[in-house]
Amino acid sequence: MKLSTRCRYAVRSLLDLTLHSNGSLVLLKDIAKRQSISVKYLESIFATLRRAGVIKGIRGAKGGYMLIKDPAEVTIYDIIFAMQGFIAPVGCVEDTCSCNRVENCVTRGLWSKLTDSISETLKSFTLADLVCEHRNHKPGVSSSR
Repeated sequence: MKLSTRCRYAVRSLLDLTLHSNGSLVLLKDIAKRQSISVKYLESIFATLRRAGVIKGIRGAKGGYMLIKDPAEVTIYDIIFAMQGFIAPVGCVEDTCSCNRVENCVTRGLWSKLTDSISETLKSFTLADLVCEHRNHKPGVSSSR
């Protein structure tokens, strides 16, 4: 299973927003510059996140974006789900009507367990966790949780 670029950019951008907010609004153009993402593409991502209730945007000269919840309450699953919906390696886990073999399929249980594992892992990480990882990160050294 491969996450879309939109999902990866959404996570990166929300981490950036969290790191740079300090209780104030953050400009989209600043996030775009730091993350090397076009402003137009980021506008689309942030519109989706705004509709999902993850962030709020304020227009005008003193406008910008901010998280609606505490970073410790925003899971990576929440972000991914907002961007692409249900996460499953195969369609029959989400939609049993997508396959006529569902009732007799031995492998569907495996795909279902894999889906549960992916979801649980994504639910176990929050933006606050990523902020801690960012602050403890040493270039060239991989970290594990």
